[in-house]
Amino acid sequence: MTDQDLPQAPAEVAPEPEAAAEPAEINPLDALIAERDKLADEKAGLQEMLLRRAAEFDNFRKRTDRERSELIEFAAADALKALLPILDDFERAVAQPCADADYAKGVALIQQRLLDTLSKLGLEPIHALGQPFDPNFHNAIEVVHTEEAEDHTVLDDLQRGYLFKGRLLRPSTVRVASRG
Repeated sequence: MTDQDLPQAPAEVAPEPEAAAEPAEINPLDALIAERDKLADEKAGLQEMLLRRAAEFDNFRKRTDRERSELIEFAAADALKALLPILDDFERAVAQPCADADYAKGVALIQQRLLDTLSKLGLEPIHALGQPFDPNFHNAIEVVHTEEAEDHTVLDDLQRGYLFKGRLLRPSTVRVASRG
């Protein structure tokens, strides 16, 4: 076999000149400064997130405390509302004439003691008689035409209303005067 019969290797290709110059050498100080700035930004973001979470938790705690106290207060209001018919019965019993003065006095003392105890818990009666009619506190069931009282004045308190810690528990059922 001759050299011509052997497969020939391709001619060597001359290396191409480099298209771009070697990258500029990175200054280690610049790399550290960039990393420091990146870490500082990350730290600031984490601190802001921590402050937000702490504020959210504080608001959550305050809201749950407020809701818990309102729940307890409304539970007491429901219990007091259940006792209002008993107070009404005592008022009717005291208003009725009784042959036994000691018995009448005893019923009045029990009524007063119950009222005192409930007032310590926050129950306040609404004094409507002679007051101007207020639909926020009074429930008018009758309008009486009369010249003896001022217009829109409560003439008769048929069922006493009550407030519980400043909130309306039950409105007063009243008769109202009208001049016309």
